[in-house]
Amino acid sequence: MTLLIVGLILFVGTHSVRIFADDWRRRAIARVGALAWKGGYSLVSLAGFVLLVWGYGEARGVPVLLYDPPRVLYHLASLLTLVAFVFVAAAYVPANHIKAAIGHPMAAGVKVWAFAHLLANGRLADVILFGAFLAWAIADFAAARRRDRATGTRHPAGRAVGTATAVIAGTAVWAAFAFWAHLWLIGVAPIPR
Repeated sequence: MTLLIVGLILFVGTHSVRIFADDWRRRAIARVGALAWKGGYSLVSLAGFVLLVWGYGEARGVPVLLYDPPRVLYHLASLLTLVAFVFVAAAYVPANHIKAAIGHPMAAGVKVWAFAHLLANGRLADVILFGAFLAWAIADFAAARRRDRATGTRHPAGRAVGTATAVIAGTAVWAAFAFWAHLWLIGVAPIPR
């Protein structure tokens, strides 16, 4: 469990600098340069990600059950992760209605993804992992919206083709993950075959 927690501190911590210390971040980038900042940020994030994956794998080997979700929540979680994948796709597809409405679909997607996993998984390691990501995504989304209001940021209007592309791409990646990659990478089939 220690590796999971250290990994989360490093990974979520690096991704929280802009939320909690944006002025310090700007000064550090000005001092060391954007390339050095991105390099250090990437190395710490990668180290954190490796540790949290490794720690989560170890923690799953000695599960501590906190709650046993009813079967219906597995189905709800699958539906919510589909929404999450569409939101994440919308973060990268230009001129879509989802991004125009939400403003920050990546953070919204992480919120939905983490919440869905908390519904369907009741082990301690799951609650720590997905709870940390949910808390981070809530804080990140709120901070991004505050920055938008402070700077008067307006997100471009969506177009039908952008929205359709985001929905199709998100659904395709979700299907590949739900029906194949999740079992291969995590060892659990979210949708039984």
